[in-house]
Amino acid sequence: MSISSTIRPEALDQWLPKTIQQRYVTELLRRIGMTRRRAECFVRLALYLFLKDCQSQKALPKPPLLELSFPQGWVECSCLEASDVFYSDKDRGGDRSAGMMLNKLVDLGLIQKQFDGNCTQIKIQPLPELLKGDSSESKVDFAIDAFDPRSDAIPIANLLASNYNWLNRNHDAVTYRIANILRDWASQYATGLRVLRRADNHNPVGFYAFYPTKRESEIKFFEPPSRGLHLSQVAEVDPFQMALAGDETCRSVFVRSWVIDSEYRQASQPSLLLDSQQTLQRLQQDFPNLWDMYTLIIHPDYAALAGALGFQKTNADPKMPLYWMYQAVDRFLKLDMQNLNK
Repeated sequence: MSISSTIRPEALDQWLPKTIQQRYVTELLRRIGMTRRRAECFVRLALYLFLKDCQSQKALPKPPLLELSFPQGWVECSCLEASDVFYSDKDRGGDRSAGMMLNKLVDLGLIQKQFDGNCTQIKIQPLPELLKGDSSESKVDFAIDAFDPRSDAIPIANLLASNYNWLNRNHDAVTYRIANILRDWASQYATGLRVLRRADNHNPVGFYAFYPTKRESEIKFFEPPSRGLHLSQVAEVDPFQMALAGDETCRSVFVRSWVIDSEYRQASQPSLLLDSQQTLQRLQQDFPNLWDMYTLIIHPDYAALAGALGFQKTNADPKMPLYWMYQAVDRFLKLDMQNLNK
């Protein structure tokens, strides 16, 4: 589709003044893994796709806009277009650089990208904290406490199942299966299972699982990551055995799950990170020789967070988009979670 010269990338500042764009950039800089350049590219991309979507519907607004709006659904955008959007005011940058930036925005959970066999399409992720900073949702209070297998298993299983859907297309009783696994874990060692809730109705909106791992299972952290899948796969046998309190041979904790509903992620994640440090300290009391932390990056949304927390890639899977990451327990406990985004 031809683009009107009025919404060409070099004219974007006429649609949304730089001063307003910078307000959104400042808000985005609070996100884990964000840089000013990435934030600026995202704001320009969102604006461009919104205008392009409006043009396709013959409903272009009159400039200048007073706020940023997102397009609804998928919008075509080639790497050449993205390059013009990102680098129209720069001497550097091209198709390849634009493609890498798009991939980084995907990793940060800001956009989705797909190729339909003919062209690249982009969808802006819902970011309520960016577009509705003064909404009632931004004023929600949160509480963090222990996992209750009686009341939390089903809603958290639903949250986790949606997180794994992009990887595993087999939905056969997956939520039921995850709920049972969580209850089994809680019956063995519940200290590492923590729930983020809305304070008003106590509904779970986030969850993480710190899983103390038996010495015999440590070798799995050095094997292909796909062999470590359990929650997201229909497999009867868990490849990892849980260590029980008092096991002095336990040296590793597996971050088996970390998920927050995207609607609440930005507002609640710092509190959940602080809680995770406190939980890890409690685990050290039961496992005095706990030294190593491992996590398996399944959903790309969480790759940037793991990197910001000091986790390093170890080995990737040869067949699936998965990889192990490692961080030392002592270093994790020394992180200043409150200033992580600054």
